[in-house]
Amino acid sequence: MDHIQRRAVQQRVRELLEPGVTAAGYDLVAVEMTGDQGGPILRLTIDRVGGVDVSDCARVTRAVSPELDVADPVPGAYRLEVSSPGIERPVERITDYQRFVGYGFKLRMTPGTGRKRFSGRLVAMEGDLLTLLVDGVEHKIPLADIERAHLDLTTEEFLRFGEQGLPAVEGDQP
Repeated sequence: MDHIQRRAVQQRVRELLEPGVTAAGYDLVAVEMTGDQGGPILRLTIDRVGGVDVSDCARVTRAVSPELDVADPVPGAYRLEVSSPGIERPVERITDYQRFVGYGFKLRMTPGTGRKRFSGRLVAMEGDLLTLLVDGVEHKIPLADIERAHLDLTTEEFLRFGEQGLPAVEGDQP
């Protein structure tokens, strides 16, 4: 599956599952199509206030499996994984990029867009264009050119999230 097909599947899965995941009290942080020697993996990353544990992941797995079976948005066989965000929290939505301005990021770019990877601090998010500071140089990067993004937090930043919760984004309700 090439990156265009993968992105389309991920978007379709998000559209299909996000309403139910949200209604169950969770945030669908990311939808990733990946794979290993065992074959394709559909990975859902969930979160909620107070964090998630193994029982939350199992609950969401049981809830979404029938929807995936009926809609069949992923071609062929795959494994479903549901996980918590962890220290390398994936970032996909504009609101999440806005939420994490000021924090470290690692980006993997889509093939054919030039540079393959970036690692730096997100200094601005305007529309669908982010500004990443890498070694003192600002890079303007369209979201459409990003294949995968995740936070690159220090241990201190990650622990602070656990104590204080995630940074709010304008318009979030307390």
